[in-house]
Formats: sequence, C-alpha cells, structure tokens
Amino acid sequence: MNRYNVDIAALSETRLPGYDSLEDHGYIFFWRGRSTQERREAGVGFAVRREITEMLDEEPVPINDRIMTMRLSLQRKMYATLICVYAPKMTNTEEVKEKIYSDLRETIRRVPTDVRLIIVGDFNVRVGSDTEKWKGVLGSHGVGRQSKSKVN
Repeated sequence: MNRYNVDIAALSETRLPGYDSLEDHGYIFFWRGRSTQERREAGVGFAVRREITEMLDEEPVPINDRIMTMRLSLQRKMYATLICVYAPKMTNTEEVKEKIYSDLRETIRRVPTDVRLIIVGDFNVRVGSDTEKWKGVLGSHGVGRQSKSKVN
C-alpha cells in the first residue's frame, strides 16, 4: 500500500476473529470477524495510514462481520462516512443475504444527509463480460471466458 501511496483500503474476507486492530508498516488495520468458535469465512476491515487515524473522532465501528463504518473529518467541519461491505456470495441462504442487505440499508439510513457517503467493498457481483457495454465499469481482466473487445 505504501508503494502505491494508498491512504485507506477497504478489506474483505479478513477471516480474523473478533474486533481488533494492529499497527504495521505505517498503517493501522481495523477488522471485525466472527468469534473464534465460529467458522470464519467473512470479515471486513480498513487499513488506514497512521497519520489519517489521528484525524478520526473514533475508531471504525463494526456493524457485523460483513459491514464496518468509519467517519472521517474533512475540511471546514465537514465529514465523510465510509461503509465497507463484504456481501454474501450467491451460495448463501436467502436469510443470510437479506440480513446483510437489511443491515446495510439501516447503516446507510443512519448517515446524516449532510455527510459525504462512500460505500466500498466486495459486493460479489457479476455484471457479465461485455466490456463495451460496461465501459469504465467492467475491465477485461478476470478468470474464465472474457470478451475479446479492447479496453482503452
């Protein structure tokens, strides 16, 4: 992340237990996962450059093992709320999927309207392989059969 000058990275599928943080190489990693007694197949978090964490009013807030929020102080008493989401895969039950999306809707609803909202993460979505139709959204990289169209 240092090499690419990344300030904040949203993390998915961390598989780390509980809610905790650690500092390494100038970043503080915050994560939320399931307990040590549960199968840890999800987990979300943020990796935040150390200097930026000093501007946080509070540590990132875990909603569950698939949603975490972080509030950033911007200029002129403005704020941004980042929501990191790791959506369940299509193989999960409808109950699991509905619970996560219900939690996400409620999390979004709680963000004040005068706060910048940024939603990031892994939504486990597949939009197809037509890179011409989805120019700027879908790249030509990936696994499996891909479109032969050129990407500018």
